[in-house]
Amino acid sequence: MKKLDAYSVSIGALGALDTYLTATLILVPVWVTFIAWASFFILGGKSSGLKQSIASNLTGIAIASLTLLSISALGSNPLIAAICVGIGSAAMVQASKVPLLRAIPAIVWGFASTVGTTIATGKAITTPGLENPALVAAAAMILGGIFGYLSEMWGDAMTTQPISAREQSRV
Repeated sequence: MKKLDAYSVSIGALGALDTYLTATLILVPVWVTFIAWASFFILGGKSSGLKQSIASNLTGIAIASLTLLSISALGSNPLIAAICVGIGSAAMVQASKVPLLRAIPAIVWGFASTVGTTIATGKAITTPGLENPALVAAAAMILGGIFGYLSEMWGDAMTTQPISAREQSRV
């Protein structure tokens, strides 16, 4: 089977499983798992892409959490929020100085997923326990990275024909 066909099967089947699991058993936002899945592939896949993706996504989550905590502590007005987000944005760029975190977009995806999870769940960043949006986003990001890794392994296992240059540019 050609690589893109094999990946269509693996990603399609695992995408369905991911959607089912996040709707029934592992209650995290499915859109965050798909963002992390894409992050895994854009960072080159394999175990190195998984490590870099998870580390970058979690760094973004940590920076978003600190940003949201600062906004909460200083007063949630637009000027305070803008200043705190600006500082958080600069922190994301500075974090990319660490070789494992060199992909700034993957850090941003973690940040954005945390803010989005906060809004989607209606839970403040100060929410204690497992319903804390940062913990929910972190679990979703890790799950998405694992689904990416599994889809790549399964897709590669089903690949029997060499990949063309055109297909290579898409994977």
